[in-house]
Amino acid sequence: MAPEKNNYGRKSSSVKHRGPVQLRRARKDETTTDEQLLDERGQTDWVHTDPWRVLRIQSEFVEGFGALAEVPRAVTVFGSARTEPGHPEYEAGRALGARLAESGYAVITGGGPGVMEAANRGASESGGYSIGLGIELPFEQGLNEWVDLGINFRYFFARKTMFVKYSQAFICLPGGFGTLDELFEALTLVQTRKVTRFPIILFGTEYWSGLVDWIRGTLERSGKISEGDVNLLHVTDSVEEAVRIVVKSQQGVDEAELLGTEEQW
Repeated sequence: MAPEKNNYGRKSSSVKHRGPVQLRRARKDETTTDEQLLDERGQTDWVHTDPWRVLRIQSEFVEGFGALAEVPRAVTVFGSARTEPGHPEYEAGRALGARLAESGYAVITGGGPGVMEAANRGASESGGYSIGLGIELPFEQGLNEWVDLGINFRYFFARKTMFVKYSQAFICLPGGFGTLDELFEALTLVQTRKVTRFPIILFGTEYWSGLVDWIRGTLERSGKISEGDVNLLHVTDSVEEAVRIVVKSQQGVDEAELLGTEEQW
């Protein structure tokens, strides 16, 4: 029988992660914790179970905060899980990971294959700190081999909080719905000043120019966003320029501001 393929077009893993717990063989199931929480078609026992989910959600935040508390300044790199090694976008992610590590930044990704693997690989090969924040999915691959510190999350919202809290910038390479989700959440947080000194870099002019043109020509022109909001995005094809934007945004920020103080903890 041919190996089962997942939604990324790759062979399915025999391993299932449920948060930090690893399951194999008959212990695997077809649902995820997120699905059980959000799917309204389930049984009415949610009346009894949902209040207890709060403790699981709380534990996920505690585990994430605890594991990442001593991470130095970092940059999160997003991009497609479908990008194959050797593809120009994979090699760009690898180069970005390496250059960020050389500039003193840890590299955070979603921990999966494709561009995420590339950025982790580049950071690891350059002696940097390579971090992967995975997510429980029915077709997940597990954390890639280049991750030094890995955390598996059950809930997207907990995972996304960690991406923002422990990063000084986002760099988005070409990707799909997941990349767009993370991009627009960060864009909203910057626009509403929930986070500051936080550049959002779109790497790949040809891929992203249509989106930027739509934001400018449709959203801005129709008054749905403020004039100049599109300038919150930086678009480039240069690894050096992307890293330079990150470094420049942190100029004048001392180590206490980057890592926090005891009073803030």
